[in-house]
Amino acid sequence: MQAAEIPRDEAKRLKALRMLGVLDTPAEERFDRLTRLARRSFGVPIALVSLIDANRQWFKSRQGLEATETPRDISFCGHAILGSDTLVIPDAHADERFADNPLVTAEPCIRFYAGRPISAPDGCKIGTLCLIDSEPRSFTDEDLELLDDLAEMVEDELTACQIASIDELTGLSNRRGFHALAQTVLALCQRLQKSASLLFIDLDGFKPINDRFGHEEGDRALREVADMLVDAFRNSDVIARLGGDEFGVLLTHVSAAELKIPMERFAQRVQLRNAAPEARYAIGYSVGVATSEPEQPLCLEELMSQADRLMYEKKQENKREGARSC
Repeated sequence: MQAAEIPRDEAKRLKALRMLGVLDTPAEERFDRLTRLARRSFGVPIALVSLIDANRQWFKSRQGLEATETPRDISFCGHAILGSDTLVIPDAHADERFADNPLVTAEPCIRFYAGRPISAPDGCKIGTLCLIDSEPRSFTDEDLELLDDLAEMVEDELTACQIASIDELTGLSNRRGFHALAQTVLALCQRLQKSASLLFIDLDGFKPINDRFGHEEGDRALREVADMLVDAFRNSDVIARLGGDEFGVLLTHVSAAELKIPMERFAQRVQLRNAAPEARYAIGYSVGVATSEPEQPLCLEELMSQADRLMYEKKQENKREGARSC
């Protein structure tokens, strides 16, 4: 058996996949409708929307298969995402890459496979719309065109998922997208016995910016904060605008001591921005931090509740200090 190579853009690809916020979510009719259509159109027993995660292929939609995921290293779809064209295996028994693959020698006993790569909105190959049969078969040019059309419909639905989970103003995840993405990341941390920390950030004195300079300037301030967060934290961290002037950052595999570094980096960027000659007002913020440890794991709701409470306490402290300085 030959395991697929890891794509050169793997880090970017995984980020694009997770930004969609669809991993480990319930089945949806808009995807199931397309796999049912694929199964009927091609007369195959199995049709799947398969998404290639770091160590698994997970099925957003599946017809004719009970399993919800399989290991990535035995997946056919892991090979398919390495190219742009549909990968067609007429007879897996005759292909040295797959002849002794457990998915061939045991259930679901794959003989025929056709997987058309599907892309995230940024172009990264994140999975496939694939067809599977337990008998060898051929695949015509007309078949390729039809599968391509169906795969484009899957991509359209994935784009709709991302639009629904992205904050239009800042380009960050919105609250819906953050919840979906953070749930997946937090579950992975707990499986790997790793820590995860949530920062709940609320801007101080944001309403006066809108009142004095107008909502257009308020929007500009929110975009500035979003840019500074992206610049200060890692591209693997989950950064979101949770609503209004509230932001969240979920960091993984970071100890309490290590957490200080990106927080200080963000504080420095805010200070530099406020000290700039062109700054007409200062941006201030309060932050609360909650951590899920391997020995005491917390669910996302518990993390957010703790971080929100600590942020509020910090905000009250900042108000008292501001009053004393007047």
